[in-house]
Parts: sequence; structure tokens; C-alpha cells
Amino acid sequence: MKSLNVIEIAKIVVGILLVIGSLLSLLSTYGLLRLPDIYNRSHAATKAATLGIMSILVGAFIFFYFVDGLISAKLLLGIVFVFITAPVGGHLIARAAYRTQVPLWEKTIKDDLKRDDLKRDKRMTKKLKKAAENQ
Repeated sequence: MKSLNVIEIAKIVVGILLVIGSLLSLLSTYGLLRLPDIYNRSHAATKAATLGIMSILVGAFIFFYFVDGLISAKLLLGIVFVFITAPVGGHLIARAAYRTQVPLWEKTIKDDLKRDDLKRDKRMTKKLKKAAENQ
């Protein structure tokens, strides 16, 4: 039996990461098509797509490191950039949808933002009353 060297093992790992990344991206697309409202869709888009893209970029990084001996700063920056910006962007889009009163799915059970918005509205009302009294 022939033993595998490091480059062959790296190629196998890269192949596995690329397949996982592709499947997660496909799962994200399926979630965008099948989920009922913007909040569920943004969850599918940010979670699965972020993990999918990151696994593809990590696979590319491993490939270039073991096969060509290169450490790609661009790939590392891409990994960090996707890891930070995709979840933040998804959160901001969902928050904007909520603030513009895009309706929740009718089977949604829990609405945590409603409670937070009520608290914020009460604080703002108190501040406005206090400011009106001071004038």
C-alpha cells in the first residue's frame, strides 16, 4: 500500500472543504427560496453562505500553501472580511426590515425586538417630556 504524502492529503482536505462550501452555499440558496419571510431568509443567507464561502476560501488557502508554498494575504483578508461583514450585514438588513414594519411570518412565536422597541419608546418619551419641561 502506497502512503500518502502531505500534498496529496492537502488536496483531499481541499476537495472536502470545497464540497462542503458548495453544499452550504446551495443550502443557503434553498433557504432563500423556501423560507417564508425576510427574517428567516436573512438568517439562511448569512449563516450558510458565510460558512460556505469561508470553507471555500480556507480550502483555497490550504491548497496554495501546501501545493505552491504560498501564504496568500488576500485569501486571509477575504476570510476575515467575510467572517465580519456578512453577519453584520444580515443583522442590519433584518433590523431595517423590522423597523420599517415588514410583517413577521404568521407562525412566528417570539418577537424579542418588540419588547426592546417598547422600552426604547418609553425612554424616548421620557426624554422628550423632560426636554419640553426645560424649555
